[in-house]
Amino acid sequence: MTLPGGEPPHNETVAGPAAAEHQGEVIVDDDLAPRVRLPADALRCSVRCAGIILLVGLGLLARATVSGIETNVVGASQLADRKLLTGVLGLLGDLAHITLLILPLALAVLLVVRRRPRRLAEAVGAGVIAVVAVTAINALLRLPAATQLRDALTLSVSQPHAAVLDGYLAGLVAYVTVAGLSGRRRWRGAYWAALGFYLLASLANPKGTHVTLLSLLVTLLTGSAIGSGLRYAFGSASDRPTAAQIAAALSAVDAPVTAMRRIRDTRTETRRYAATVLGGAQLDVTVFDRDQQAADALYWLYRRVRLKTQVSRSGPLTVEGAVERRALLTYAVRDAGVATPRLRALIRVGAETAVLANEHHDGSTLAGQDGKSTDGQLRGVWDAVLRLHRHQVTHRNLTADHILFASTGSGPGTDRDGEVMLLDPGEGDVAASNLQLRLDRVQLLTEMALAVGVDRASDLAAEKLSSAELAAMVPLLQPVALHRTTRMKLRRHKDVLPGLRKRMLGTGPVGEAPPVQLERIRPRTLITIVAGVAAAYVLIGQLSKASLGTVLTRADWRWGVLAAFLSAVTYLGATFALTGFVLERLNLARTFLAQLAGSFVTLVTPAAVGGVALNIRYLQKAKVSASDAAASVGVSQAIAFSLHILLLVIFTALTRTVRTSSLRPPGWVWIALATLITVVLVVLAIPAGRRLLRSRLAPALSQVIPRLLDIAQHPAKLATGIGGALLLTAAYISCLDASVRALGGSVALTGVAVVYLAGSAIGSAVPTPGGLGAVEAALSAGLTAAGLPGAKAIGAVLLFRLATFWLPVPVGWIAMNYLQRHDAL
Repeated sequence: MTLPGGEPPHNETVAGPAAAEHQGEVIVDDDLAPRVRLPADALRCSVRCAGIILLVGLGLLARATVSGIETNVVGASQLADRKLLTGVLGLLGDLAHITLLILPLALAVLLVVRRRPRRLAEAVGAGVIAVVAVTAINALLRLPAATQLRDALTLSVSQPHAAVLDGYLAGLVAYVTVAGLSGRRRWRGAYWAALGFYLLASLANPKGTHVTLLSLLVTLLTGSAIGSGLRYAFGSASDRPTAAQIAAALSAVDAPVTAMRRIRDTRTETRRYAATVLGGAQLDVTVFDRDQQAADALYWLYRRVRLKTQVSRSGPLTVEGAVERRALLTYAVRDAGVATPRLRALIRVGAETAVLANEHHDGSTLAGQDGKSTDGQLRGVWDAVLRLHRHQVTHRNLTADHILFASTGSGPGTDRDGEVMLLDPGEGDVAASNLQLRLDRVQLLTEMALAVGVDRASDLAAEKLSSAELAAMVPLLQPVALHRTTRMKLRRHKDVLPGLRKRMLGTGPVGEAPPVQLERIRPRTLITIVAGVAAAYVLIGQLSKASLGTVLTRADWRWGVLAAFLSAVTYLGATFALTGFVLERLNLARTFLAQLAGSFVTLVTPAAVGGVALNIRYLQKAKVSASDAAASVGVSQAIAFSLHILLLVIFTALTRTVRTSSLRPPGWVWIALATLITVVLVVLAIPAGRRLLRSRLAPALSQVIPRLLDIAQHPAKLATGIGGALLLTAAYISCLDASVRALGGSVALTGVAVVYLAGSAIGSAVPTPGGLGAVEAALSAGLTAAGLPGAKAIGAVLLFRLATFWLPVPVGWIAMNYLQRHDAL
């Protein structure tokens, strides 16, 4: 990586010790920059920033817990007054202050002695920037808008104008981070000990009421994040061995190296060289520098968290782990009888770098043949991979540029014309599981389809694999299971995976292959969890204003019973709404139980997702075909949505005609509505937007419209479905009205209807379980706008949600278990 202002690529001639015996010189073509940006610094900065966000979030959401920790720590100072430990703490604090004053000066002298004035200047600059940044943060925290955040960091005990973060501490940490203490064990020990005593003395100081454990931790992370970020921006002096040094080390253990040429590859941070040894043979040299091992750490971590262990590729962050794995896989592939370049040398060059040297083989890769590969060559690729799999070894990097068709004489002293060689097997597995073997085949099949077309790739796979093996591959044809470069190609060729699935469906009993869940956690699930936490925060805020116990004791039990009854009626309406749009005959009792089971499912899934999936599953178990089940549920959802919007418009119009109604939407609602309409019009005006909208809606409409036309030919069914949807909505509106009256409130029924319909729409759009948090906030705000006092509005909503969301959960769990035991779900 060449930084601005770095040295340009250059040639240098160095006499290696082994080469000198042969009266030769090592010609080096390299572009090793004198300064490099270390990925480890970027990773540290990211981790520190994430830590700051996490600590601030904990401070906002769990102030009482943080306060308890703070009390335990500061309580030591109160105990110290009685046990004469105050003097000891004061002495340790003074020593810590003295050490933290001497340490920067000592580091400055050390950098000057080692002739690193630039690093010293960068360290001083980082310290100054950190102090300025913390000063600015403290100024922002004094603003009225930041009062809640300030109270969370200081536990509401600070002086109004006191500094929340310690500027000197942040500047010192940034200074030390840029200066670096790597390789200086005693310096690091003194630094961390001084920091520990400084923190303890600051917390134990009764006068420093503005200093808290949380604010000190945020200060440390802020200084470290600024230092790491600036260190990455400035770059660091390169301590990597040069190509000449690598050539000398290789010459000492193998044939003398006469030339080293850098191979520029922007796809990886790992250095690669083409080495020429005495006699003309070539080696492919891969250099693993310790400071580059963290380059893809965030990507590896993301894949490890998102995907199951057998799917994600492990990414060793140590040089030793990287080279040992590559060496092991190279030997395993060759032992399986599959051609791969032989490992000639594995050496250490200095303390921070390891080098692998493999034989070089000429030829053309699958990517370089531009789809002109013969069927014989492609069959040879399948033979090599299947031979590898019979030894329970996978490659896991079967991209088109790692499949080589060797040319004549490419092997030392042998004729390897046309032989298939698998390059760089370092990401594979030994003792691979059945799933890992299938993933390897899916990767190869997809790469072949990208290289030579879907039809040829499918036909060749059908020749080499049985119908059962092909069927087992179909569920794995997912982008998430493929190599990163393959996924990038698929973005330009979106028809490849659907085409492969379509071809494989005709090869055998594919329908018998069970679906495979490769993801440990999906992005949608993660969003749901985050939204659920935010919803819990909203609920906690509401419960602080109105206790559920108080609501239950003050509520009129007669209206409460009516609310519970109306909640049960909603499930009857949902039963009719589903059966009305299914032409097949359904058991009414089991359908009612399925709707009850949906109340348990929505406890862990978004409101608009769990119920739909459960109904489709129920219909399939009721002998309705998969396509008809999806179409029927789609029709019921479409009709319910249309009726919902129609009723919202009608009741809004009725509300405006009632003079006593005080329900007036705030101004931002109209702004949001106008913005939404503008976005829709812009999307419809742009051809790309229309194509996107058509691609999203066409599959659903192709199922819903024919099913709706079939239902329209059965008026009784249509009336049952529409009537059930209307009964469902009417029961919910009446339940909310009963909840309001149970607490002695009074709101016009039209106003209650508008509030429920708007709040329900918001809850369906928010990805929280059952719309948790969003529904409560929307209904409370709506009832308040309708004229109900704030406390009564919150209480009525809590009672409504208790009747319609929480109480049905245990009944839904019982219903789900009953249906599962009877194979109805």
